[in-house]
Amino acid sequence: MKVAIVMGSLSDKELGMKVTKILDRFGVDYEIRVISAHRTPHIAFDFAEKAEERGIEVIIAIAGKAAHLAGIIAGITPLPVIGIPAKSSTMDGLDSLLSVVQMPKGVPVATVAIDGGENGGLLAVQMLSLKYPELRQKIKEYKREMAEEVVNMDKTICEN
Repeated sequence: MKVAIVMGSLSDKELGMKVTKILDRFGVDYEIRVISAHRTPHIAFDFAEKAEERGIEVIIAIAGKAAHLAGIIAGITPLPVIGIPAKSSTMDGLDSLLSVVQMPKGVPVATVAIDGGENGGLLAVQMLSLKYPELRQKIKEYKREMAEEVVNMDKTICEN
């Protein structure tokens, strides 16, 4: 199982690290690339065209501003693409969100929240869990742990 994380620029590295932290937790292999939809479109095309034959199963694209990276990749590859809009100085990330989520019919991009690196990673793991049952079990355990954390916080607050 392998995920490709593609960032539009190095300024997206912090978001990329949030994704890798989740993928590491679940034992999912990944590769990370910096590819610009606008400055290196030929590289983006080549990457998307060859991703499947290189063993990639899910692609996560992180970009800000005119965030077309996820859409360009989704327009080329048959693989599922998750878009993570990065918060930008222009419109607090709303421009990025709209660029990622507003895709034309036939070019779906699963989109998470602005700066939603963790959810992008988790969504990739959930997609992979359709094929890899061991990931499904790990996701169930992760959700149980989350619930326990909330219950323990509630108990702590109620006792004080």
